[in-house]
Amino acid sequence: MLLYRICPIDPHAHLFEVTLEVGSSHPGQRFSLPSWIPGSYMVRDFARNLIEVKGFDGQRQVTLTQLDKQRWQLEEDCDSLTLSYRVYAWDLSVRSAHLDQTHGFFNGTSVFLKVEGREAESVQLDILPPPGNQYSDWRVATAMPLAQSTERYAFGRYQAADYDELIDHPVEMGTFTLASFQARGVQHDLVLTGRHWADTDRICADLKKICETEIDLFGGQAPYDYYLFMTMVLGEGFGGLEHRASTALVCGRGDLPAKGETEMTEGYRTFLSLCSHEYFHNWNVKRIKPARFVPYDLEQESYTGQLWAYEGITSYYDDWLTYRAGCVDRDTYLTMLGELMTRVTRGSGRFKQSLTDSSFNAWTKFYKQDENAQNAIVSYYTKGAMFALFLDLSIRKETGGQANIDHLMQRLWADYGSQGIGTEDDTHQQIVGELIGRDASDLFAWLRSTEDLPLVPLLEEFGIELSLRAATSNGDKGGTSGEGLTTELGAKYSVAGLGVKIVNVTEGGSAHKLGLAAGDNLVAVDGLQVSSDLDKRLNRYGVGARLQCHWFRRDELMSGELELTAAAQSTSVLSVTDEEKAARWL
Repeated sequence: MLLYRICPIDPHAHLFEVTLEVGSSHPGQRFSLPSWIPGSYMVRDFARNLIEVKGFDGQRQVTLTQLDKQRWQLEEDCDSLTLSYRVYAWDLSVRSAHLDQTHGFFNGTSVFLKVEGREAESVQLDILPPPGNQYSDWRVATAMPLAQSTERYAFGRYQAADYDELIDHPVEMGTFTLASFQARGVQHDLVLTGRHWADTDRICADLKKICETEIDLFGGQAPYDYYLFMTMVLGEGFGGLEHRASTALVCGRGDLPAKGETEMTEGYRTFLSLCSHEYFHNWNVKRIKPARFVPYDLEQESYTGQLWAYEGITSYYDDWLTYRAGCVDRDTYLTMLGELMTRVTRGSGRFKQSLTDSSFNAWTKFYKQDENAQNAIVSYYTKGAMFALFLDLSIRKETGGQANIDHLMQRLWADYGSQGIGTEDDTHQQIVGELIGRDASDLFAWLRSTEDLPLVPLLEEFGIELSLRAATSNGDKGGTSGEGLTTELGAKYSVAGLGVKIVNVTEGGSAHKLGLAAGDNLVAVDGLQVSSDLDKRLNRYGVGARLQCHWFRRDELMSGELELTAAAQSTSVLSVTDEEKAARWL
């Protein structure tokens, strides 16, 4: 058994102290820290935050040699080896570790060295409080199993079956808000860290409906006996990362409903969809996963072309399940789906990168996006969700409504996830072929295509019209009807101190031809200072107008002539045209 100990030794300096009791060890024993965390496909080099990695045999310091950026090797015999090091924790995200005088949070991948060759051994973890009386009211939130001597939410000893489980239970500590609910007989806790005015009763009631809908989809029994939603509440923020019995979330303070509020705001439905997404991952990616991830190789990139299935299908279900659970109505769901489609149709990168390519290159392209991303890549989340819709409707159509994408997920769970078997590149295709009673290679050929999916005629079969219009403003997200602009700048922008700052430029658009680039500060058009109403102002000139523009790039003033082009019809709207047909899907 291995014993780890972690203490937030200095919250002001953002330092955790970690010790690891290894026991008898010999020269050549190696220790390593993961370079990435499952669910977030980018090498993050967590070891860069480790400080003073030392080894001791009793009181005697022993020699450790660093082999590379994340591995150390013991150079002498030890009767009782203990490793000691500190971790700098100042990443306020769901991926790494963060510590200050208000709270502490960590993922095991960023703080716990692995004893190579002993990954399968059982582990115990002592979680200690910060020194000082000012932290006497801090508690601990984690789904990690408790040792017999420890109570839930207390500092003390926790345990894991092996290293893989140790790093799959993130830990939150501080003075958080705690709320609970039962879903199909399993306790689910909600922890909110940070200042808020949230109506936790309302949130728990909605989460209960979502969780039970998902549990029922996969047979009615949850794959864990306790689940934790740990949520960091910020002024602005968004993000989530799935784990085997919990999820780490970040949301904006205004996204959570206050007591007495009954409206389903955009921010709250987004939060519920985030929770729905991460909860669905309990099955789809935590347990049903690519064979390439069985087991995970956390020392280097693990390439797979299947992320469309694990993030794309999950992204199709996340909004849809908030509707199926009764949290949002049908029209709201169609708005949400239209917004998702708009994020795809506004990027020309969809014509240059396929879904399998997007999945394979997540490490260097999707997770390292720059200002040209919309012109170069497509998201396996959003277009993957559109492909999942395409599959769902295709299965329904070809089977006369006898089968749908739920049956695909249930087969994946029964034959792969529950058995601990990873999926191959053709697994989904084979199952869909069995469901529809024919070779499904023509459907799955769209994964390797850079053409738009043939959704318009397919949606018509289910009484839904998919139409495209021009954006109504720079901030138009799509999903709803509206009178679109006749012209467009061809760039996204944000309000700056003087004029507007260009965020990204659409390939082939007016701004591209003018020579504007991301980061430029556009200050004047046609001799007038630019402001937040730039799109509406340009609309008054009409297509073909030529306007003199001035902008700063760095500290240099530049100028040129802008020729206004017609606004692209790239904003998606879904509407019901046949109630009876729509009911076959919705």
